[in-house]
Amino acid sequence: MNLKLQHANKIFQASLQITGSKSETNRALILRALYQEITILNVSSSDDSKVLIDALQRTEGTVDVHHAGTAMRFLTAYFAASSGVEVVLTGSERMQQRPIGVLVKALQELGASISYLGKEGFPPLKISGKTLQKSNTNLRADVSSQFISALLLVAPSLPNGLQLTLEGEMTSKPYVAMTLALLQQLKINASIKENTIVIQHKPIVQATTIVIESDWSSASYFYSFVALSEEMKIILKNYKTESLQGDSALMQLYEKLGVTTIMNKKDASITLSKNQNRSLSNFKADLSDTPDIAQTIAVTCFALGLACDLTGLHTLKIKETDRLVALQQELQKLGAEVRISEDSLHLKSATSIVPNISINTYNDHRMAMAFAPLALKTEISILDAQVVTKSFPTFWEVISSLGISISQLEN
Repeated sequence: MNLKLQHANKIFQASLQITGSKSETNRALILRALYQEITILNVSSSDDSKVLIDALQRTEGTVDVHHAGTAMRFLTAYFAASSGVEVVLTGSERMQQRPIGVLVKALQELGASISYLGKEGFPPLKISGKTLQKSNTNLRADVSSQFISALLLVAPSLPNGLQLTLEGEMTSKPYVAMTLALLQQLKINASIKENTIVIQHKPIVQATTIVIESDWSSASYFYSFVALSEEMKIILKNYKTESLQGDSALMQLYEKLGVTTIMNKKDASITLSKNQNRSLSNFKADLSDTPDIAQTIAVTCFALGLACDLTGLHTLKIKETDRLVALQQELQKLGAEVRISEDSLHLKSATSIVPNISINTYNDHRMAMAFAPLALKTEISILDAQVVTKSFPTFWEVISSLGISISQLEN
């Protein structure tokens, strides 16, 4: 499905509901599979969460997670620690190019039975679930925080708990903090000393309801809409003052890009409004803790005519696509001057936007949504626009309420 976007009507205020956080949901789903006493509210409607829900019902055969990277990592640990499970865990062609060897090695040190059916270090995996009696393992911390979280989530179900020693500088730290916070909510003992995390065995937990906060990563696109508008105000529902999500850093980052955030505690919402006092000429940020919002920020800066230097982006190369290369290619089509390295993106200020450009999405939901706010500045087309269902199935319907005219193009 290819879509053409145009700015048809000026909308000055809108109140929107965003699906529950995919990151929180998927962690809670693993915990609920381990502890039936857990109830989850405001579950994400994303494809990734639906894939995980379906996969958790399986104990044998082939489990295909398609493009769902979180499901691949979390299920690798979950199946490995589930006695009696016999599965082949696989995914899309791109998923089979995304490394998982660091996690597999750590699980094998705990006694897991996992073998590679293709290239070593990559899916598909043959997993024979068993009770993991060992409790000590090491893990590189600088590749993916999801590897760390995958181990921490299953740790309390291990008969001897887990002592996890992390090697190197941890990436995307807020996502690990989110995992630990959910364990704490279940009163599961976790201690951290220097580079070692210790999780105690917990056979049962008290009945607990986990209420999933709306997704901050998805909120980033509406921050971009407000930043690129003349005077738009957007209210987003079900957001917490004390968020578990690292991407809540949007509030501080977008303040520099002309968007003010007001927290409304009474109704658990946030109000985004245009701040006309922006005087920034060169935006700089280390996004090592928040890499999922890099695409949105880069596109926002380009559309505002700002130079932009983003660092801490090393994990973007192993996402749904190589996001640094994809960003460079699509921004250049729009007239941007972009330089990338292994872990950074550098954008020169632009004075114009090439109109009527078709944006390739590379099977990446965030590419589609990050470029959509450009419709406030120029006519633009988004190719394979259905990829948004990975994290935000109603995205196109929601942005149409912001005065964006959306029409389907012939393939």
